[in-house]
Amino acid sequence: MRIEADLDRCVGAGQCVLTAPTLFDQNDEDGRVVVLVTEVDDSAIAAAREAVHVCPSGALSLVDDR
Repeated sequence: MRIEADLDRCVGAGQCVLTAPTLFDQNDEDGRVVVLVTEVDDSAIAAAREAVHVCPSGALSLVDDR
């Protein structure tokens, strides 16, 4: 699975970073999401799904390229 972030929708709430700090960070200048790992392996799928779920602006999505 692949993580996609819509930076135009991101409000910098940081819920993704709190939920999955190995997958996400925040830009120091504007607080918007920085995706650290675009291709999510099986061990991180649950954390990625939770981060997508808790994002208040709906800026994150998971894409299944299979």
